[in-house]
Amino acid sequence: MNASEPGDSPPVLGLTTYLQRAQSGVWDVDASFLPAIYIEGVNRGGAVATLLPPQPGGTEVAERVLDGIDGLIITGGRDVNPESYGRLRHPTTDEPMGERDAWEFALLRAALRRSMPVLGICRGAQVLNVALGGTLHQHLPDVLGHTRHQRGNAVFSTSSVRTVAGTRLAALIGDSSDAQCYHHQAIDRLGDGLIVSARDTVDGVIEAVELGAAGPGRAPFVLAVQWHPEERLDDVRLFTAVAEAAADYAKGKVAT
Repeated sequence: MNASEPGDSPPVLGLTTYLQRAQSGVWDVDASFLPAIYIEGVNRGGAVATLLPPQPGGTEVAERVLDGIDGLIITGGRDVNPESYGRLRHPTTDEPMGERDAWEFALLRAALRRSMPVLGICRGAQVLNVALGGTLHQHLPDVLGHTRHQRGNAVFSTSSVRTVAGTRLAALIGDSSDAQCYHHQAIDRLGDGLIVSARDTVDGVIEAVELGAAGPGRAPFVLAVQWHPEERLDDVRLFTAVAEAAADYAKGKVAT
């Protein structure tokens, strides 16, 4: 099923980006960027991708940006500043990226107020959890005694995840799936309103969360996975799902 019917404009998904030092040819500069494989995943899922680099302005600017898109993807990247969930920084936790944290929290909270579709990927799952009052395990090897979830040297590990029956994720991908993982942190205490929708089959680490329904009817599309679906573009069901939710959201904007 495509996100848009023939003749319709495809929905626009905004993807957050990195903000850090990057090299290209003779240039070595601070840059906002995102691996192109994310954009390919969005396109294959039936949507148009637009990049949302970190910038100042807080809620007011975030609201203005969201006016121009139909869905939000919080992408992977560096660790969330532990001060945002009341913890001291672990020695293995990345140096804080305050601009990106503030920008993504502003975008996400504004998107949730609008019931805009949201997909979180890796760091994005952690941002969602923290934004809703949850906490993180800062270094999984301290908890589990192994480094299987992040082996290092940019090599993804394959984890088997089992979904929770009755969740949106289970309806999308079935009972279980292989997932490409690269994370040394994970969700500890769940944020308000979130439910667990998948766990690692070996050690029980939370690998996906979603917004549960607060009352009658289905909750808005707010789903986050700890793995990297863009690394498996033979399976774009998550990108297709958020694109379809964004298309419905766009139709609702036109109707109002």
